This record gives sequence, C-alpha cells and structure tokens, in this order.
Amino acid sequence: MKPKSIILLPLISLALLAGGCGNKSEKMEKALKTFIANWEAKVKPLQKEAYIAYWNASLSGKDEDYTRSEQLQLQLNSIYTSKEDFALLKKIKESNSISDSLLKRQLDVLYNQYLGNQIDTALLARKIKMEVEIEKKYSNFRAEVDSTLLSDNDVEDILKTSTNSKELRAAWEGHKKLGTVVSADIIELVKVRNQIAKQLGFKNFHAMSLELSEQNPEEISTLFDELDNLTRDAFAGLKDEIDTYLASRLSITKDKLMPWHYQNRFFQEAPAIYSIDLDKYYKDQNIEQLTTDYYTSIGLDIKDMIANSDLYEKPGKNQHAYCIDIDNEGDVRVLCNIKPNYNWMNTMMHEFGHGVYDKYIDRNLPFSLRNPSHTFTTEAIAMLFGRMGANPQWMTDMNLIDSSEKVRIAEKSYKVLRLEQLTFSRWAQVMYRFEKAMYENPDQDLNKLWWDLVEKYQMLKRPEGRNEPDWASKIHIATFPCYYHNYLLGELLASQLNHYITANIVKSEDFRYQSFFGNQEAGRYLVDKVFIPGASLYWNDMIEKATGEKLTARYYADQFVNE
Repeated sequence: MKPKSIILLPLISLALLAGGCGNKSEKMEKALKTFIANWEAKVKPLQKEAYIAYWNASLSGKDEDYTRSEQLQLQLNSIYTSKEDFALLKKIKESNSISDSLLKRQLDVLYNQYLGNQIDTALLARKIKMEVEIEKKYSNFRAEVDSTLLSDNDVEDILKTSTNSKELRAAWEGHKKLGTVVSADIIELVKVRNQIAKQLGFKNFHAMSLELSEQNPEEISTLFDELDNLTRDAFAGLKDEIDTYLASRLSITKDKLMPWHYQNRFFQEAPAIYSIDLDKYYKDQNIEQLTTDYYTSIGLDIKDMIANSDLYEKPGKNQHAYCIDIDNEGDVRVLCNIKPNYNWMNTMMHEFGHGVYDKYIDRNLPFSLRNPSHTFTTEAIAMLFGRMGANPQWMTDMNLIDSSEKVRIAEKSYKVLRLEQLTFSRWAQVMYRFEKAMYENPDQDLNKLWWDLVEKYQMLKRPEGRNEPDWASKIHIATFPCYYHNYLLGELLASQLNHYITANIVKSEDFRYQSFFGNQEAGRYLVDKVFIPGASLYWNDMIEKATGEKLTARYYADQFVNE
C-alpha cells in the first residue's frame, strides 16, 4: 500500500492544483473584466470632454479654454493615480493567470498606464499645470523683428526666401528668443518629471517613457548608433553640397555659413538646393481638396474628418499641426494652418495619415485597444503618405504635372526626398540625444550640450559666443517629451511598408516612385494589416504579421542611403 500511496498522492495534489489554477484563472479573469468595465465607464466620457477642451484651447489660445483643458486633463489623469486600482492590476498581472490574448493585452496596456501615474496627486497636478502654462507660452509667442510680430510661418518664409544675411539672422534670433521665455520653466518641469519617474522606480523620465511605451532604452540607443553610422558619410557629402549651394546663393564663403542660412529654424528640413521648386506646383492648388481626392482614390474616406477639422490660420490658434482622435469612436480631427505650398501639402498628407489610422481601427476592439499599435507606427503611416508631395508619380497622378514634366523632374525630386530624409535623420539624432542627456542631468550646461550635438550630428557651425537656450525654442522638448525618436523609427517602418506594398501589391521593382494612387488594394492592405488591429498586437508583432519581418533599417537604407 505504501508504494501506491507515494505514487497517488502527487497525482491527487496535481489534480487539486490544476483545479485550483482553473478557479484562480476564472476568478482573475472575472475580476479583470469587472475592472475594465468600471474603467471604461469612467474614462470614455471624460476623455471625450478633455480632448474637446484641448481642441478648443488650441483653436482659441484663450486663458479660460486652457484652464478648462488643464482641469479636465487633471481629472482624466487622476483616474490612473488610484492605488487600489493599481494594486488590483498588479495582483492580476503577477498571478500570470490571464490566458485570453485580448484580455492579456488590455491588462498590459492598462498596467503601464496606471504605473506611470502612481504618484502623489499634488505632484501630478503640478506637472500638468506646468505643461499647460508652457504650451500656452508657445502658442502665444510671436517673434518680434523690427517692431513687427512674426508667426512661425512668417519666420519660415523669411528664412526660405531672403538672401540678406542680416535679415535672416534677425528672423532666426527673433524666433530663438522664445527659448528665454520658456527655458527655466522647462528645466523645472524636467526635474518634476524626473521626480515622478524616480518615485516609480525608474532611472529618469526618459527611461520611464520608453519602457512604459514598450521600448527597451538600450535597444533604441543601439539603433540610433547604427543609424548614425549608416547616415554619417552620406549626410556629410550632402552637407557639402548644401554649403556649396548656399554660399553661392548668399554670396558668402562657405566658412561664413551660420545656422540662420539653412532655410529653417532648426535645419530639420532640407534647404532647397536643387533646381526644382516644389512650391510652384502647389501655389495655386487647393491643398485640402488634393488630400481628400488622394485618400479617396485608395479607398480611405476622409471627408468626415475634413468636416470636423480646422485647417487655416487664425489669431491665437496653435501654429503647428496635429491629429486627435476625440472619442476612439470615429470623431477624428486635424489641426493645420494651410498655405498653398509644398510644406503644407506634405503636412496635410502626413496628418491625415494619422487620421486614417485612427479612423479605421476596429471599433469592436475593447476601448483601451482602440489606439495605434505604437506611437511610431502611426508616425510611419503619416510619413508614408507625407512623402508623396515630392513624388513625381504622385504629382502626375494628381494632375499637378504631365508625363514629360515627371520625366524632367524625377531625378531631382528623388534627390529632394533623399536630402529631406537624411537631413531629418541627423536632426532626430540631436533631439534624441539631447533629451536623453537632459533627463540624465538637467543641471548641466544645456546650452552647450545643444550646440555640441548640433555641431556633431547636423554639422552646423555654432554662432561665436552664443550662450542662449536655443534648445528650448523647440516645442516638442516641453510638450511632447521623449517622443522624437519615434519619428525616425516611423521613417524606417514607412520604408518597410513602401517596400512591401510595392513588391507584393503593386508588383513592381521601382521602390522610389510609387504613389499607390487609385490602388484600393493597397489601401485595403493597410486597413486590414495595420489599422484594424489597433493596439491588440505588440508593435513588432504587428509589423511582422504585416510585412513578414520585424522592424528593420534595411529598406530605409536601400531607399535613401544607398544611391
């Protein structure tokens, strides 16, 4: 009997344990479902109200609208500060007993949202108030040059068109005065963000931001090092081309070229060095209609979004551009400040790329998963379409040019796009490395750090004796922190998607000049493989399912680095 009991007891124990696990799993799944239902009931109406308030503040620039936006944002964020809710989520997560894949994904998403907000409510309120006040200063700032107030568009126009170095410098420095208005506030905000991150067990806010968005900080840094090595020599060659052209245009020697000579406030966009003026193709065009017509041609209807959007300049209005999904149920809006030029054609195509992603996410998904797979995957779609403005095939398809003009400008338009890509890639290096270093030590000499990075990665000359917080004139550093690297990851994925669609749907080996105009199969592919899954898939799993491989820099290099 003894030997038999020795054999049976473990079997009985295993059976009881299995039954216990089953009961535990059912209990945890039930608890999670109840939690999610209660969470949705609180978040859905408040998120809609908060996002509408943010939208209204962006349009008006009024103090009362920003105050309301701040209050609602605080209420929304406060939901995620609940210690009891987080404790329950943590208990469920640590039980490892959720087997349903969709429930498990919701748990991961909600856990990260709550973890990032497990801080003192007074500290959270302070952070939000500081962010709102800083954004208000950005929205209301206008550069003053010779007693004239200039919008960002005005400054950009001067930098692009003037050949007078004195006028260029005045416009550039006028804009940079924004840095002195907000820099002290930003440094204080960085310290508050770091305080929050350390309370939650992270090294700093930068590291926390990446980890909570399901990115490994070391992997991102490694990728940026690889991209630096990949683009450095190609960019150096292009930079010499830029300098040769600009020196001739401005009638100065190359050694006299300064940051205000590069036709952009930050040299984040490529100067117009090739004898092709893309602006002329758009100066008499209806940018709004072109955008609508293109997306309609690939089976993506944006008319409802256009109707809900605000696309033209107004006093007090936010001067930038963004897309917002108000309610995760179809109310998607775009803010722009359209002018009939190439830049705003690019921007409209870009922002409505975000828009179609948001619109076509499966509305049957749980509310918490009705978002893009990752912030950079929606950037990828925006960039894929934003590139079209310089594409001669797209311009031909949109009846902006004829076939002979397409042939005439094809090579130069590709050079423009390549220059834009590599110029932006080097600028993204500056932004990523500056923010990373700033959050590691906000008390260091940030003015020097900024120019050290600009000199190294953008190969620009530091103005002699300049010691101003020029870094702070870039709005993203304050209001979209630790985000910029996602733009470059988005470019990599845009090239990967372009390659896949071209090879497998268009069935062409021409990876440079594809517009997909009228190809509803291409639109359907994006809807089915990228948009519909929303956040139900981890970002690299979605990419692998959509393209057959995980995110890679190979196709970006093929498209823009290797001529």
